[in-house]
Amino acid sequence: MSGPAVRIQAQAKLNLHLRILTKEDSGFHSIETIFHRIDYADELKVCIEPYGQKTLDVRGANLGPVESNLAYRAVLAYSDACGWPSGFTIELDKKIPAGAGLGGGSADAAAVLRALDSLNRQPVGERRLLEIAASLGADVPFLVSSEVMALAWGRGERMLGLVPLPQRDVLLVTPDFEISTADAYSWLDADRPSEGRMTEHSASDLLLISDEMLGSWKSVGELNRNDFIAPVADRFPQVRTHLENLRGTGSFFCSMTGSGSTLFGVYEALPEPPALRVFEGAHLTPTRTAISVVQPVRIG
Repeated sequence: MSGPAVRIQAQAKLNLHLRILTKEDSGFHSIETIFHRIDYADELKVCIEPYGQKTLDVRGANLGPVESNLAYRAVLAYSDACGWPSGFTIELDKKIPAGAGLGGGSADAAAVLRALDSLNRQPVGERRLLEIAASLGADVPFLVSSEVMALAWGRGERMLGLVPLPQRDVLLVTPDFEISTADAYSWLDADRPSEGRMTEHSASDLLLISDEMLGSWKSVGELNRNDFIAPVADRFPQVRTHLENLRGTGSFFCSMTGSGSTLFGVYEALPEPPALRVFEGAHLTPTRTAISVVQPVRIG
């Protein structure tokens, strides 16, 4: 017999700003980014199994071996941290595409961690969840947090929560190719070898972002940059074409999220369907920026 269970949405994220500051001796890169959740989400059911059963059922995508899936790894990391649960079943309805820069796998991992803590009779709390999340990837701490919008740096584990921006329509433009994050970092490193280490001056740039610069779409738009755009667009010219078309269809804020391949445009109102024909060969997903973090719902 299965134990208690919850359903939870794993909200995707956008990077409204993303600088890659340095490559550490460990091989990891230090970043500075502004995260914002969106309503686009995967759906998960997390159920505790009392007899040690460990299963993950994925619908909507082939994500490879179960043991490498971030949602599966998140349960193991939680169990290692607190000795519970011994068994689980996860049902994952996959909507967020892989290799798109939307944090789909990270969102799944974060949702699983939050679901488990809601089921645990002795919850570990957000601070401990953030520590567990940091071991799983740079996007996971933000997505496990209670923040809708945050400034993050380091490996994504250091965060300053921000007041979410006013809700706006978003168009996600996902080309017919994926971008491996590892490949994107290698292209970036290859294209700027002289910038391999962060200088004292560039480290101090982290302090130049003020609250006023993060309080409106206009001010964040003036701050926006994504260091991955140039190396990715040099190899996939469609990236620049899609960005131009987002501007041409009335987006007042457009960029690439993460290391790609998804581009996004923020609108006061989405354009009519005929105007979207310019995005030939890409998958279009209308959504909105989030105004809250979706909570797990107990179902058993």
